[in-house]
Amino acid sequence: MSSFIIEGGHPLCGTIKPQGAKNEALEVLCAVLLTREEVTITNIPEILDTLNLIDLLRRMGVVVHHLDRGTFSFCADHIDVAYLESDDYLHRCMSLRGSVMLLGPLVSRFGHALLPQPGGDKIGRRRLDTHFLGLQRLGTEFTYDAERHLYRVESTQERLRGCYMLLDEASVTGTANLVMAAVCAEGTTTIYNAACEPYLQQLCRMLTRMGARIEGIGSNLLTIEGVHQLHGTRHRLLPDMIEVGSFIGMAAMTRSALTIADVSVPDLGIIPDAFRRLGITVLQRGDDLHIPAHDHYQIDSFIDGSIMTIADAPWPGLTPDLLSVLLVTATQARGVVLIHQKMFESRLFFVDKLINMGAQIVLCDPHRATVIGIDRQYNLRHANMASPDIRAGIALLIAAMSAEGTSRIDNINQIDRGYEAIDVRLNALGARIKRIDD
Repeated sequence: MSSFIIEGGHPLCGTIKPQGAKNEALEVLCAVLLTREEVTITNIPEILDTLNLIDLLRRMGVVVHHLDRGTFSFCADHIDVAYLESDDYLHRCMSLRGSVMLLGPLVSRFGHALLPQPGGDKIGRRRLDTHFLGLQRLGTEFTYDAERHLYRVESTQERLRGCYMLLDEASVTGTANLVMAAVCAEGTTTIYNAACEPYLQQLCRMLTRMGARIEGIGSNLLTIEGVHQLHGTRHRLLPDMIEVGSFIGMAAMTRSALTIADVSVPDLGIIPDAFRRLGITVLQRGDDLHIPAHDHYQIDSFIDGSIMTIADAPWPGLTPDLLSVLLVTATQARGVVLIHQKMFESRLFFVDKLINMGAQIVLCDPHRATVIGIDRQYNLRHANMASPDIRAGIALLIAAMSAEGTSRIDNINQIDRGYEAIDVRLNALGARIKRIDD
Protein backbone atom coordinates (compact mmCIF):
# COMPACT_ATOMS: atom_id res chain seq x y z
CA MET A 1 0.00 0.00 0.00
CA SER A 2 1.36 3.43 -0.97
CA SER A 3 1.31 6.49 1.27
CA PHE A 4 2.00 10.21 1.09
CA ILE A 5 4.27 11.98 3.57
CA ILE A 6 3.32 15.66 3.48
CA GLU A 7 5.35 18.48 5.01
CA GLY A 8 2.78 21.20 5.59
CA GLY A 9 3.07 24.95 5.49
CA HIS A 10 4.56 25.43 2.02
CA PRO A 11 2.64 27.75 -0.32
CA LEU A 12 2.32 26.94 -3.99
CA CYS A 13 3.22 29.28 -6.83
CA GLY A 14 2.84 29.03 -10.56
CA THR A 15 0.50 27.56 -13.13
CA ILE A 16 -1.13 24.15 -13.21
CA LYS A 17 -3.23 22.59 -15.96
CA PRO A 18 -6.07 20.24 -15.06
CA GLN A 19 -6.03 16.72 -16.42
CA GLY A 20 -8.70 15.36 -18.73
CA ALA A 21 -12.04 14.64 -17.11
CA LYS A 22 -12.12 11.27 -15.34
CA ASN A 23 -15.91 10.94 -15.36
CA GLU A 24 -16.14 11.75 -19.06
CA ALA A 25 -13.34 9.29 -19.83
CA LEU A 26 -15.22 6.38 -18.24
CA GLU A 27 -18.30 7.14 -20.38
CA VAL A 28 -16.61 7.57 -23.75
CA LEU A 29 -14.28 4.60 -23.23
CA CYS A 30 -17.31 2.33 -22.89
CA ALA A 31 -18.77 3.87 -26.06
CA VAL A 32 -15.94 2.53 -28.23
CA LEU A 33 -17.69 -0.84 -28.08
CA LEU A 34 -20.56 0.52 -30.20
CA THR A 35 -18.57 0.50 -33.45
CA ARG A 36 -16.23 -1.83 -35.31
CA GLU A 37 -14.26 1.17 -36.57
CA GLU A 38 -11.34 2.95 -34.92
CA VAL A 39 -12.01 5.57 -32.25
CA THR A 40 -9.21 7.86 -31.05
CA ILE A 41 -9.58 9.65 -27.70
CA THR A 42 -7.19 12.35 -26.49
CA ASN A 43 -6.59 14.04 -23.13
CA ILE A 44 -7.34 10.81 -21.23
CA PRO A 45 -6.04 11.07 -17.64
CA GLU A 46 -3.70 8.14 -17.03
CA ILE A 47 -5.09 7.31 -13.61
CA LEU A 48 -6.01 3.97 -12.06
CA ASP A 49 -9.69 4.03 -12.98
CA THR A 50 -9.16 4.85 -16.65
CA LEU A 51 -6.16 2.57 -17.08
CA ASN A 52 -8.04 -0.32 -15.48
CA LEU A 53 -10.98 0.22 -17.83
CA ILE A 54 -8.66 0.38 -20.84
CA ASP A 55 -7.03 -2.85 -19.69
CA LEU A 56 -10.46 -4.45 -19.37
CA LEU A 57 -11.36 -3.35 -22.91
CA ARG A 58 -8.11 -4.87 -24.16
CA ARG A 59 -8.91 -8.17 -22.46
CA MET A 60 -12.35 -8.10 -24.10
CA GLY A 61 -10.66 -8.08 -27.50
CA VAL A 62 -10.49 -4.36 -28.24
CA VAL A 63 -7.28 -3.47 -30.08
CA VAL A 64 -5.74 -0.61 -28.08
CA HIS A 65 -2.80 1.56 -29.12
CA HIS A 66 -1.19 4.04 -26.75
CA LEU A 67 -0.27 6.74 -29.28
CA ASP A 68 0.96 9.48 -26.96
CA ARG A 69 0.59 10.70 -23.40
CA GLY A 70 -3.17 10.70 -22.83
CA THR A 71 -3.97 9.57 -26.39
CA PHE A 72 -5.27 6.10 -27.21
CA SER A 73 -6.91 4.49 -30.23
CA PHE A 74 -9.47 1.69 -29.91
CA CYS A 75 -10.84 -0.78 -32.43
CA ALA A 76 -13.60 -3.09 -31.18
CA ASP A 77 -13.95 -5.07 -34.41
CA HIS A 78 -13.56 -8.48 -32.76
CA ILE A 79 -14.85 -8.89 -29.21
CA ASP A 80 -14.17 -12.11 -27.30
CA VAL A 81 -17.75 -12.83 -26.26
CA ALA A 82 -16.64 -15.90 -24.28
CA TYR A 83 -14.43 -13.69 -22.08
CA LEU A 84 -17.51 -11.71 -21.07
CA GLU A 85 -18.72 -14.83 -19.23
CA SER A 86 -15.43 -15.46 -17.45
CA ASP A 87 -14.67 -15.05 -13.76
CA ASP A 88 -11.70 -12.81 -14.67
CA TYR A 89 -14.02 -10.37 -16.47
CA LEU A 90 -16.46 -10.34 -13.57
CA HIS A 91 -13.70 -9.85 -10.99
CA ARG A 92 -12.31 -6.85 -12.86
CA CYS A 93 -15.77 -5.33 -13.26
CA MET A 94 -16.37 -5.65 -9.52
CA SER A 95 -13.35 -3.48 -8.76
CA LEU A 96 -14.29 -0.70 -11.20
CA ARG A 97 -17.38 1.44 -10.79
CA GLY A 98 -17.29 2.65 -14.39
CA SER A 99 -17.79 -0.90 -15.65
CA VAL A 100 -21.53 -0.49 -15.12
CA MET A 101 -21.56 1.63 -18.31
CA LEU A 102 -20.48 -1.41 -20.34
CA LEU A 103 -24.05 -2.69 -20.00
CA GLY A 104 -25.64 -0.38 -22.59
CA PRO A 105 -23.06 -0.90 -25.37
CA LEU A 106 -22.85 -4.68 -24.83
CA VAL A 107 -26.60 -5.24 -24.81
CA SER A 108 -27.00 -2.97 -27.82
CA ARG A 109 -24.36 -4.76 -29.88
CA PHE A 110 -24.49 -8.36 -28.65
CA GLY A 111 -27.91 -8.66 -27.03
CA HIS A 112 -26.63 -9.74 -23.62
CA ALA A 113 -24.28 -8.78 -20.79
CA LEU A 114 -23.33 -9.75 -17.23
CA LEU A 115 -23.12 -7.33 -14.33
CA PRO A 116 -21.62 -8.03 -10.93
CA GLN A 117 -21.97 -5.45 -8.20
CA PRO A 118 -19.53 -2.77 -9.43
CA GLY A 119 -16.84 -1.35 -7.18
CA GLY A 120 -15.56 2.19 -6.65
CA ASP A 121 -15.73 4.56 -3.71
CA LYS A 122 -17.29 3.46 -0.43
CA ILE A 123 -19.53 6.51 -0.06
CA GLY A 124 -22.90 4.89 0.56
CA ARG A 125 -25.55 3.25 -1.53
CA ARG A 126 -25.28 3.82 -5.28
CA ARG A 127 -28.30 2.04 -6.63
CA LEU A 128 -28.61 0.80 -10.20
CA ASP A 129 -32.41 0.89 -10.54
CA THR A 130 -32.28 3.67 -13.14
CA HIS A 131 -30.04 1.54 -15.37
CA PHE A 132 -32.14 -1.60 -14.96
CA LEU A 133 -35.56 0.02 -15.40
CA GLY A 134 -34.46 1.95 -18.49
CA LEU A 135 -32.91 -1.08 -20.16
CA GLN A 136 -36.04 -3.07 -19.42
CA ARG A 137 -38.08 -0.41 -21.20
CA LEU A 138 -35.81 -0.84 -24.23
CA GLY A 139 -36.57 -4.56 -24.35
CA THR A 140 -34.29 -6.47 -22.00
CA GLU A 141 -34.85 -8.90 -19.16
CA PHE A 142 -32.78 -9.16 -15.98
CA THR A 143 -32.20 -12.38 -14.08
CA TYR A 144 -30.13 -12.79 -10.94
CA ASP A 145 -27.59 -15.61 -10.69
CA ALA A 146 -27.48 -16.32 -6.96
CA GLU A 147 -24.58 -18.77 -7.30
CA ARG A 148 -22.27 -16.27 -9.04
CA HIS A 149 -23.81 -13.15 -7.45
CA LEU A 150 -24.42 -11.32 -10.71
CA TYR A 151 -27.16 -10.02 -12.97
CA ARG A 152 -27.64 -11.38 -16.46
CA VAL A 153 -29.15 -8.99 -19.00
CA GLU A 154 -30.73 -10.41 -22.16
CA SER A 155 -32.44 -8.65 -25.05
CA THR A 156 -35.87 -10.14 -25.72
CA GLN A 157 -35.52 -9.60 -29.47
CA GLU A 158 -32.85 -9.19 -32.14
CA ARG A 159 -32.67 -5.42 -31.71
CA LEU A 160 -33.56 -3.16 -28.81
CA ARG A 161 -36.65 -1.05 -29.43
CA GLY A 162 -37.06 2.64 -28.74
CA CYS A 163 -39.59 3.93 -26.22
CA TYR A 164 -40.49 6.84 -23.96
CA MET A 165 -39.03 6.74 -20.46
CA LEU A 166 -39.16 9.06 -17.47
CA LEU A 167 -36.11 8.37 -15.31
CA ASP A 168 -36.69 8.01 -11.57
CA GLU A 169 -33.56 10.11 -10.97
CA ALA A 170 -31.25 12.16 -13.16
CA SER A 171 -28.46 9.60 -12.89
CA VAL A 172 -25.38 10.51 -14.94
CA THR A 173 -24.16 6.95 -15.44
CA GLY A 174 -27.74 5.75 -15.87
CA THR A 175 -28.38 8.31 -18.60
CA ALA A 176 -25.08 7.47 -20.29
CA ASN A 177 -25.92 3.76 -20.28
CA LEU A 178 -29.38 4.32 -21.74
CA VAL A 179 -28.14 6.73 -24.42
CA MET A 180 -25.53 4.19 -25.52
CA ALA A 181 -28.15 1.45 -25.59
CA ALA A 182 -30.66 3.57 -27.53
CA VAL A 183 -28.48 4.96 -30.32
CA CYS A 184 -28.73 1.71 -32.30
CA ALA A 185 -32.20 0.67 -31.10
CA GLU A 186 -35.11 0.39 -33.48
CA GLY A 187 -37.25 3.53 -33.61
CA THR A 188 -37.26 6.57 -31.35
CA THR A 189 -36.24 6.73 -27.69
CA THR A 190 -37.23 9.69 -25.53
CA ILE A 191 -35.44 10.08 -22.19
CA TYR A 192 -37.00 12.62 -19.82
CA ASN A 193 -35.31 13.69 -16.57
CA ALA A 194 -32.02 12.84 -18.26
CA ALA A 195 -28.78 14.01 -16.69
CA CYS A 196 -27.26 16.90 -18.62
CA GLU A 197 -23.75 17.28 -17.14
CA PRO A 198 -21.08 18.56 -19.57
CA TYR A 199 -19.55 15.08 -19.66
CA LEU A 200 -22.86 13.56 -20.72
CA GLN A 201 -23.11 16.27 -23.37
CA GLN A 202 -19.63 15.31 -24.55
CA LEU A 203 -20.67 11.66 -24.84
CA CYS A 204 -23.71 12.63 -26.91
CA ARG A 205 -21.63 14.83 -29.22
CA MET A 206 -19.10 12.05 -29.71
CA LEU A 207 -21.90 9.60 -30.56
CA THR A 208 -23.39 12.16 -32.96
CA ARG A 209 -20.07 12.40 -34.81
CA MET A 210 -20.13 8.60 -35.00
CA GLY A 211 -23.49 8.77 -36.78
CA ALA A 212 -26.01 8.75 -33.92
CA ARG A 213 -29.07 11.01 -34.09
CA ILE A 214 -29.57 12.75 -30.75
CA GLU A 215 -31.59 15.88 -30.12
CA GLY A 216 -31.84 17.91 -26.93
CA ILE A 217 -28.17 17.68 -25.96
CA GLY A 218 -27.61 19.84 -22.87
CA SER A 219 -31.21 19.55 -21.70
CA ASN A 220 -33.02 16.99 -19.55
CA LEU A 221 -35.08 15.78 -22.52
CA LEU A 222 -33.18 13.67 -25.05
CA THR A 223 -34.71 12.30 -28.24
CA ILE A 224 -32.73 9.55 -29.96
CA GLU A 225 -33.56 8.19 -33.39
CA GLY A 226 -31.93 4.77 -33.66
CA VAL A 227 -29.47 4.02 -36.47
CA HIS A 228 -28.18 0.67 -37.74
CA GLN A 229 -24.49 1.30 -37.16
CA LEU A 230 -21.98 3.80 -35.85
CA HIS A 231 -18.61 4.76 -37.28
CA GLY A 232 -15.21 5.77 -35.98
CA THR A 233 -14.32 9.24 -34.75
CA ARG A 234 -11.79 11.32 -32.86
CA HIS A 235 -12.72 12.84 -29.49
CA ARG A 236 -10.99 15.08 -26.95
CA LEU A 237 -11.98 15.10 -23.28
CA LEU A 238 -12.85 18.26 -21.39
CA PRO A 239 -10.63 19.43 -18.52
CA ASP A 240 -11.63 17.82 -15.23
CA MET A 241 -13.88 20.27 -13.36
CA ILE A 242 -13.25 18.41 -10.09
CA GLU A 243 -9.52 19.02 -10.39
CA VAL A 244 -10.20 22.68 -11.12
CA GLY A 245 -12.26 22.98 -7.94
CA SER A 246 -9.66 21.04 -5.96
CA PHE A 247 -6.93 23.47 -7.01
CA ILE A 248 -9.08 26.49 -6.09
CA GLY A 249 -9.57 25.12 -2.57
CA MET A 250 -5.92 24.11 -2.33
CA ALA A 251 -4.73 27.61 -3.25
CA ALA A 252 -6.95 29.24 -0.62
CA MET A 253 -5.98 26.82 2.15
CA THR A 254 -2.21 27.11 1.52
CA ARG A 255 -2.21 30.91 1.00
CA SER A 256 -0.99 30.35 -2.55
CA ALA A 257 -1.15 32.46 -5.69
CA LEU A 258 -2.08 29.91 -8.32
CA THR A 259 -3.18 30.03 -11.96
CA ILE A 260 -5.26 27.16 -13.28
CA ALA A 261 -4.86 27.09 -17.05
CA ASP A 262 -7.20 25.98 -19.84
CA VAL A 263 -10.16 25.10 -17.63
CA SER A 264 -13.00 25.47 -20.21
CA VAL A 265 -14.80 28.10 -18.16
CA PRO A 266 -18.24 27.62 -19.82
CA ASP A 267 -18.26 23.99 -18.65
CA LEU A 268 -17.54 24.79 -14.97
CA GLY A 269 -21.10 25.92 -14.24
CA ILE A 270 -21.46 27.35 -10.73
CA ILE A 271 -18.23 25.82 -9.37
CA PRO A 272 -16.29 29.13 -9.27
CA ASP A 273 -19.25 30.85 -7.59
CA ALA A 274 -19.44 28.10 -4.94
CA PHE A 275 -15.89 28.98 -3.87
CA ARG A 276 -16.66 32.69 -4.10
CA ARG A 277 -19.41 32.06 -1.52
CA LEU A 278 -16.65 30.99 0.84
CA GLY A 279 -15.00 34.37 0.28
CA ILE A 280 -12.35 33.15 -2.16
CA THR A 281 -11.36 35.47 -5.00
CA VAL A 282 -11.54 33.61 -8.32
CA LEU A 283 -10.43 35.75 -11.29
CA GLN A 284 -11.13 34.74 -14.87
CA ARG A 285 -8.43 35.54 -17.41
CA GLY A 286 -9.54 34.22 -20.76
CA ASP A 287 -9.87 30.48 -20.25
CA ASP A 288 -7.68 30.52 -17.13
CA LEU A 289 -8.60 31.05 -13.50
CA HIS A 290 -6.29 32.93 -11.15
CA ILE A 291 -6.49 32.55 -7.37
CA PRO A 292 -4.50 35.23 -5.52
CA ALA A 293 -2.94 34.43 -2.15
CA HIS A 294 -5.51 34.71 0.67
CA ASP A 295 -4.51 35.62 4.21
CA HIS A 296 -8.21 35.57 5.11
CA TYR A 297 -11.50 34.78 3.37
CA GLN A 298 -15.00 35.20 4.76
CA ILE A 299 -18.02 32.98 4.15
CA ASP A 300 -21.06 34.79 2.75
CA SER A 301 -24.48 34.76 4.36
CA PHE A 302 -27.78 34.51 2.55
CA ILE A 303 -29.54 37.80 1.80
CA ASP A 304 -31.76 37.42 4.90
CA GLY A 305 -28.69 36.95 7.08
CA SER A 306 -29.11 33.22 7.61
CA ILE A 307 -26.20 30.76 7.55
CA MET A 308 -24.89 29.87 4.12
CA THR A 309 -25.79 26.37 2.92
CA ILE A 310 -23.82 24.70 0.15
CA ALA A 311 -25.54 21.61 -1.23
CA ASP A 312 -25.10 19.31 -4.21
CA ALA A 313 -27.71 19.04 -6.96
CA PRO A 314 -28.07 17.63 -10.47
CA TRP A 315 -26.43 19.74 -13.17
CA PRO A 316 -26.48 22.68 -13.54
CA GLY A 317 -26.39 22.51 -9.75
CA LEU A 318 -23.20 21.85 -7.80
CA THR A 319 -21.50 18.52 -8.37
CA PRO A 320 -21.36 16.33 -5.23
CA ASP A 321 -17.74 15.44 -6.02
CA LEU A 322 -16.59 18.88 -4.79
CA LEU A 323 -18.34 19.03 -1.43
CA SER A 324 -15.41 17.40 0.37
CA VAL A 325 -13.05 20.07 -1.01
CA LEU A 326 -15.45 22.90 -0.17
CA LEU A 327 -15.83 21.53 3.34
CA VAL A 328 -12.10 21.39 4.08
CA THR A 329 -11.59 24.81 2.51
CA ALA A 330 -14.21 26.30 4.83
CA THR A 331 -12.31 25.16 7.93
CA GLN A 332 -9.86 28.10 7.62
CA ALA A 333 -12.45 30.69 6.53
CA ARG A 334 -14.15 33.25 8.74
CA GLY A 335 -17.79 32.36 9.39
CA VAL A 336 -20.09 29.35 9.37
CA VAL A 337 -21.40 27.18 6.54
CA LEU A 338 -23.65 24.13 6.38
CA ILE A 339 -22.45 21.50 3.90
CA HIS A 340 -25.38 19.35 2.75
CA GLN A 341 -24.41 16.18 0.89
CA LYS A 342 -27.75 14.94 -0.42
CA MET A 343 -26.71 12.05 -2.63
CA PHE A 344 -24.35 9.83 -0.61
CA GLU A 345 -24.84 9.12 3.07
CA SER A 346 -21.23 8.09 3.84
CA ARG A 347 -19.27 10.78 2.04
CA LEU A 348 -18.98 13.12 5.05
CA PHE A 349 -17.68 10.51 7.45
CA PHE A 350 -14.07 11.58 6.79
CA VAL A 351 -14.62 14.77 8.84
CA ASP A 352 -13.50 13.02 12.02
CA LYS A 353 -9.98 13.15 10.61
CA LEU A 354 -10.26 16.91 10.12
CA ILE A 355 -11.63 17.31 13.64
CA ASN A 356 -8.57 15.47 14.96
CA MET A 357 -6.45 18.02 13.08
CA GLY A 358 -8.18 20.88 14.92
CA ALA A 359 -11.00 21.77 12.54
CA GLN A 360 -14.28 22.85 14.12
CA ILE A 361 -16.93 20.72 12.44
CA VAL A 362 -20.22 19.36 13.73
CA LEU A 363 -21.43 16.28 11.86
CA CYS A 364 -25.18 16.80 12.16
CA ASP A 365 -26.16 13.54 10.46
CA PRO A 366 -24.82 11.37 7.61
CA HIS A 367 -25.74 14.05 5.07
CA ARG A 368 -24.97 17.37 6.80
CA ALA A 369 -21.97 18.96 8.48
CA THR A 370 -21.65 22.44 9.95
CA VAL A 371 -18.20 24.01 9.58
CA ILE A 372 -17.20 26.80 11.95
CA GLY A 373 -14.30 28.52 10.21
CA ILE A 374 -11.38 29.28 12.51
CA ASP A 375 -10.15 32.22 10.38
CA ARG A 376 -6.51 31.07 10.63
CA GLN A 377 -6.43 31.71 14.37
CA TYR A 378 -4.30 28.58 14.36
CA ASN A 379 -3.14 26.09 11.77
CA LEU A 380 -4.46 22.58 11.51
CA ARG A 381 -2.32 19.96 13.23
CA HIS A 382 -0.42 17.24 11.41
CA ALA A 383 -1.98 13.77 11.52
CA ASN A 384 -1.74 10.20 10.30
CA MET A 385 -4.83 9.15 8.35
CA ALA A 386 -6.11 7.03 5.47
CA SER A 387 -8.02 8.02 2.35
CA PRO A 388 -11.53 6.46 2.29
CA ASP A 389 -12.42 7.62 -1.24
CA ILE A 390 -11.09 9.78 -4.07
CA ARG A 391 -12.66 13.09 -3.06
CA ALA A 392 -12.09 12.73 0.68
CA GLY A 393 -8.52 11.78 -0.18
CA ILE A 394 -7.81 15.05 -1.99
CA ALA A 395 -9.54 16.96 0.83
CA LEU A 396 -7.23 15.31 3.36
CA LEU A 397 -4.23 16.11 1.17
CA ILE A 398 -5.29 19.77 1.09
CA ALA A 399 -5.64 19.75 4.88
CA ALA A 400 -2.20 18.18 5.32
CA MET A 401 -0.58 20.72 2.97
CA SER A 402 -1.96 23.56 5.09
CA ALA A 403 -1.17 21.96 8.47
CA GLU A 404 1.76 22.42 10.80
CA GLY A 405 4.24 19.58 10.80
CA THR A 406 4.40 16.40 8.78
CA SER A 407 1.32 14.30 8.03
CA ARG A 408 0.89 10.86 6.52
CA ILE A 409 -1.97 9.67 4.31
CA ASP A 410 -2.28 5.93 3.69
CA ASN A 411 -4.37 4.16 1.04
CA ILE A 412 -3.47 6.79 -1.54
CA ASN A 413 -4.45 4.44 -4.36
CA GLN A 414 -7.86 6.03 -3.78
CA ILE A 415 -6.38 9.42 -4.68
CA ASP A 416 -4.50 7.89 -7.63
CA ARG A 417 -7.83 6.63 -8.98
CA GLY A 418 -8.87 10.21 -9.68
CA TYR A 419 -5.75 12.44 -9.79
CA GLU A 420 -2.86 11.80 -12.15
CA ALA A 421 0.64 12.08 -10.59
CA ILE A 422 -0.77 14.62 -8.15
CA ASP A 423 2.35 14.56 -5.96
CA VAL A 424 4.68 15.25 -8.90
CA ARG A 425 2.52 18.07 -10.24
CA LEU A 426 2.13 19.78 -6.85
CA ASN A 427 5.80 19.40 -5.93
CA ALA A 428 6.64 21.28 -9.12
CA LEU A 429 4.69 24.23 -7.65
CA GLY A 430 6.40 24.15 -4.26
CA ALA A 431 4.62 21.44 -2.27
CA ARG A 432 6.60 18.86 -0.32
CA ILE A 433 4.91 15.52 -0.81
CA LYS A 434 6.82 12.24 -0.73
CA ARG A 435 5.37 9.00 -2.04
CA ILE A 436 6.40 5.83 -0.23
CA ASP A 437 5.55 2.22 -1.01
CA ASP A 438 5.22 -0.15 1.96
